[in-house]
Amino acid sequence: MVSEMSLLLIASLLRRGRQLDQLSTGLTLLGLAGGLLPMLIGRGNLLMALPCVLLILLGLVQKYWAIRAALDAELFAVLAADPTQREARIAELDSALVELHLQPATQTARPWDARIRGARRLLRMQGLWLAAQLLLALIMILVVPWFSFAG
Repeated sequence: MVSEMSLLLIASLLRRGRQLDQLSTGLTLLGLAGGLLPMLIGRGNLLMALPCVLLILLGLVQKYWAIRAALDAELFAVLAADPTQREARIAELDSALVELHLQPATQTARPWDARIRGARRLLRMQGLWLAAQLLLALIMILVVPWFSFAG
């Protein structure tokens, strides 16, 4: 059986994904303003727009993982709230997830360590997509000034 503190800790950890999401949102908006806005007003460069589109796409994928992590954070907090009802609540949760096609029926009644490992994986995936977005933004910052020298 998992402790209330473990559930609260994983919920708190997953809520830290909000800060990652805010940074990613800023990078996504930067990509939108820096690459696509000039295209709309007719002064853009297609070569500059392509990495910006990729920056936006990476941000959208990161947003998907952020939403999943936020959902799990809320669910873990609810499960931690009442230890006496935890087993009944987890059964209800599994049933609802299967009913809404958010979880395969084969994954019900998973042990707690597997659930916690899966929740940490969500945050890790969110962080990896943000890292990819940051890397692309850094490359753009380093490479774009060279375009002005080249032509």
